[in-house]
Amino acid sequence: MSKFKNKQSKDMPVISTASLPDIVFMLLFFFMVATVMRKDTLMVDNKLPYADQVEKLENKKAILYIYAGKPSSRYKNIGNEARIQLNDKFAEIKDIKPFVFEERKLKGDKLAPNLITSLKIDKKTNMGVVGDIKKELREVQALKINYTTRIGDVNRNLQ
Repeated sequence: MSKFKNKQSKDMPVISTASLPDIVFMLLFFFMVATVMRKDTLMVDNKLPYADQVEKLENKKAILYIYAGKPSSRYKNIGNEARIQLNDKFAEIKDIKPFVFEERKLKGDKLAPNLITSLKIDKKTNMGVVGDIKKELREVQALKINYTTRIGDVNRNLQ
């Protein structure tokens, strides 16, 4: 006959947590390095128009962004008219010149001649606002202008 043994309770071995802080700090460091911080908080509606012939800009450091569109739902107390946003604040047409001069100073002498003004204009914005922005940019010799669009069929802009 076989001999029965009493089953001894086998506890799980204790998991070593000595390397846990190292793993946590490696993950923290990875996400700190890999995360891109958002530059501007968008305060206007910005549904960009579609275009089928699009080129990607190479040097992102030499780009100056101007946003235009109706204030987003969080800023409805300002009104429903199209507004201009420079960095993180609403602005008037007359604020564009000092903004361009300040950005040129911040970018430095090396990037200032190659500075491109990227207009991110909502597709429902009146072209009068765009014309006023371009007039102000002409007066400060910011003649390199880029219109930011989405890639797609141009006929979708009519919808």
